[in-house]
Amino acid sequence: MMTRIGQGIDVHAFGPGDHVVLGGVHIPFEQGLVAHSDGDVALHALCDALLGALALGDIGAHFPPTDERWRDADSKELLAAVGNRVADQGWKPSNCDLTIVCEAPKIAPHVAQMRQNIAEALGIDIAQVSVKATTTEKLGFCGRGEGIAALAIAQVEEIG
Repeated sequence: MMTRIGQGIDVHAFGPGDHVVLGGVHIPFEQGLVAHSDGDVALHALCDALLGALALGDIGAHFPPTDERWRDADSKELLAAVGNRVADQGWKPSNCDLTIVCEAPKIAPHVAQMRQNIAEALGIDIAQVSVKATTTEKLGFCGRGEGIAALAIAQVEEIG
């Protein structure tokens, strides 16, 4: 069976707001994330990883920020659409691994729901989804509390 691997990264700056969306979970916070869609860096990075595994471009090529249809878009829906594009090419995700990089908010209390959201959006088992978080020990833009970054790796395998 043939497999492919892709990687993705996304970054959004903090701005006005009272929550952030990460892994499809609305997390109360004293700031929001500046973005055209809901700013979910975790799901955006995962979309790029899945698209990259099949050389299908990046999330911006499929859901351009210049297109008003995607304003305030729910990134779980974008991820499901990417999953459908992967399936249309004859592939399915076999493993997804995400790392969210921020000093705050705390990610650990939300990991289980994030994993569930991703598994549901992609139609895979939760055991195929890993979500974890790290800080940058107060270094760089994440450490200074200027924004959040996420990194993702996805493996896909040929269907049948």
